[in-house]
Amino acid sequence: MEITNNQLLRFTTAGNVDDGKSTLIGRLLYDSKSIFEDQLDAIESTTQRRGGEGIDLALFTDGLRDEREQGITIDVAYRYFTTPKRKFIIADTPGHIQYTRNMVTGASTANAALILIDARKGVTEQTKRHSYISSLLQIPHLIICINKMDLVNYDEAVFKSIIDDYESIASKMAIKDIRYIPISALNGDNVVNESTQMDWYKGSPLLDVLENIHISSDINKIDSRFPVQTVIRPQSEEHRDYRGYAGRIASGIFRPNDEIVVLPSGFTSRIKSIDSYTESLEEAFAPMSVTINLQDDIDVSRGDMLAKKNNQPIVTQEVDAMVCWFNPAAAKMRYKYSLLHTTNATKAMITDIVYKIDINSLDRDMDDKVIGMNDICRMKFKTANPIMSDPYRENRFTGSFILIDDATNETVAAGMIL
Repeated sequence: MEITNNQLLRFTTAGNVDDGKSTLIGRLLYDSKSIFEDQLDAIESTTQRRGGEGIDLALFTDGLRDEREQGITIDVAYRYFTTPKRKFIIADTPGHIQYTRNMVTGASTANAALILIDARKGVTEQTKRHSYISSLLQIPHLIICINKMDLVNYDEAVFKSIIDDYESIASKMAIKDIRYIPISALNGDNVVNESTQMDWYKGSPLLDVLENIHISSDINKIDSRFPVQTVIRPQSEEHRDYRGYAGRIASGIFRPNDEIVVLPSGFTSRIKSIDSYTESLEEAFAPMSVTINLQDDIDVSRGDMLAKKNNQPIVTQEVDAMVCWFNPAAAKMRYKYSLLHTTNATKAMITDIVYKIDINSLDRDMDDKVIGMNDICRMKFKTANPIMSDPYRENRFTGSFILIDDATNETVAAGMIL
């Protein structure tokens, strides 16, 4: 079941504006020879048109016209590349404070986060904000890239000082695995190739770390959860009585003859068969998309969840969660929102704002109940219909949700269930 060859690693980048995130990804793509010649020619001509020399590596990810004109990242830019050891999907996220919500979006499915720190500036408020969000999102691996080491003469003392500062804030967060790498994205030091300027650094370059991080255990294989996305009824001669429940396995493993429970109804049955597009399977596991057939003809519809009878999620209408607020309009108590959780959508309202996080000190402010854009807080909700959830720390898929403003149809928040 475990895939070891050419595993897919998703990672995100975060950091202040001008810390060099886009340049780092450009360097990673360029030095690992993952760029096509026509892309290279286009970037070279754009660099020359802007009065630069050589190749501006940041342009490999800056896809929007405004981004290229301003030299900043606004939207989340996704890039794919592969090496003989592993496949990668990169989410290059913006550094500006007003685009923190984009960082949350890019980081939500990541196995690892690259947090860039400018060696001249050290740990800043945005470093704390992005680290705290990475901690909230339970990203298993954090790689702290201390960039622009060339501008501090590759000084080991600067590197160690920043590590000490970062360790003091990391101790307040639930981060499992932190690694530190001194780099110069512009010059390529310790990105793909080892630096000749920093022989005091005994660790591996960034690409080597990314290729060898152990991610097989990042997926929850214990708690079997299958949110039903749609009901398959072909009505064809070959499959006249076929009724299958299609969706993507959120976590765990399912096999034919497993005893399952359908939530929220509580009806039980056994799995008759598990079908992919081309064949029947002896087992299926996260994150596979499959169709599950049950032995009994019971009522199952979109938004329901299949789970093992002896290992069930919490079925509740009371939700307690950490929330990242995305919208300029402040959070409103007793206001009607739509809460989207796995494949389930239900009306919800905020019943309590427990505390807000002071992003500088990472302390809890129990008195400030005004929640605006980019604020991180703990909220309680009441939902119109039950949701089937797990704590986010145990299951990132069944423990997360988004909040939609019914009046504007805007996504106003993302939540991690406690």
